[in-house]
Amino acid sequence: MAKLTVKDLNVQGRRVFLRVDYNVPLEEKDGQMVITDATRIVETLPTLKLLMQQGGKLILAAHLGRPKGKREPSMSLRPVAARLADLLGRPVAFADDCIGDKVEKTVEIMKPGDVLLLENVRYYNEEEANDPAFAEKLAKVADVYVNDAFGAAHRAHASTEGVARVVARRGGQCAAGLLMERELKFLGDELENPARPFVVILGGAKVSDKIQVIDRLLEKADAILIGGAMAYTFRLAQGHTTGKSLVEPDKTDVAKAALAKAKQRGVKFLLPVDDVVAVPVKTDKLDKKGKAIIEWQQVRTSADLNCPDDAAGLDIGPQTVKAYAEEIAKAKTIIWNGPMGLFEDKRFAEGTNAVARAVAEVTQSHGAKSIIGGGDSVKALNKAKLGDQVSFMSTGGGASLEFLEGRVLPGVAALSEK
Repeated sequence: MAKLTVKDLNVQGRRVFLRVDYNVPLEEKDGQMVITDATRIVETLPTLKLLMQQGGKLILAAHLGRPKGKREPSMSLRPVAARLADLLGRPVAFADDCIGDKVEKTVEIMKPGDVLLLENVRYYNEEEANDPAFAEKLAKVADVYVNDAFGAAHRAHASTEGVARVVARRGGQCAAGLLMERELKFLGDELENPARPFVVILGGAKVSDKIQVIDRLLEKADAILIGGAMAYTFRLAQGHTTGKSLVEPDKTDVAKAALAKAKQRGVKFLLPVDDVVAVPVKTDKLDKKGKAIIEWQQVRTSADLNCPDDAAGLDIGPQTVKAYAEEIAKAKTIIWNGPMGLFEDKRFAEGTNAVARAVAEVTQSHGAKSIIGGGDSVKALNKAKLGDQVSFMSTGGGASLEFLEGRVLPGVAALSEK
């Protein structure tokens, strides 16, 4: 996938419209919105610094949350501009809109190397509708288009796809940022012809979320290791009882088809042989979404493939950990997407942590290539302080899954070929 990248551009004195993923977590503290994790901002710094050194005028566009076309003050990107200025060690201008006269006038007075962050593009419904007129308005300040927001590249929105089309139509270049380039390299090129054995680790809640990925990776993998709640849909498909475990009874045919395909292709398909189970007890307390908080009681390991009627499976057990770690230790290429259990609760985190340690170990000691496919897996690795011991952690949850499924991502398709 040879797309033009920022390394191929000459942006001296030119206006670079740069789509970034600054959808960062915010919390209110003393009446101010405060960024609780700046990872997504930090990840873009190499691209920004390169374009600034080249003398580009950087106009950054991003979304934050789901304001649904309204100016929602809690979803303003203003705090992001302040944090970005700290990280770059130089001023970052902020425009309280993303289109219109004010933006155009601010861009007019920019000098080479200056940085301007536009207000949340999702304050307009036209952004998500990929409205051509809105894309034209955004593109008014663009000579060159750069997309470094892999996490938003699976959506055909005005700032991820529409603007690129406008710039290209005018004869301008559309390139991938350094972060986007790495995502395409690891999730695309590296997995095209993976070094073997190629081990795929899939967890998370639902088989339905991962079925396309399972199907596609069954074509390439030597072994697939299944964890998380999705394992119980496979258990059900094999005729076992699943107690109060999270399960998708209507997806057992899909699970059976995956097992049959694995057998036919000679792919090792490992399912948990034991679990950490607990009894759910509803409490009067409510979570942030107003749902009753569940307390987990009688936490114990169960080696019975039939889950106790009153309990739910919440993590893989020690025997499964051992079997999975042995498989991971042989791998030359690993892709991991989705935790092995309810890792946010430390009583059910050992499976995920053990897999993280095994992946880090084979990467560091044997030079395996380990690719972590976004979302909760990245969170789990960072929590276990092992994030810097794997080859690559994807920043795009939904985008990385869709890319692994083999889908064309609109934000990638819109970039110029080399």
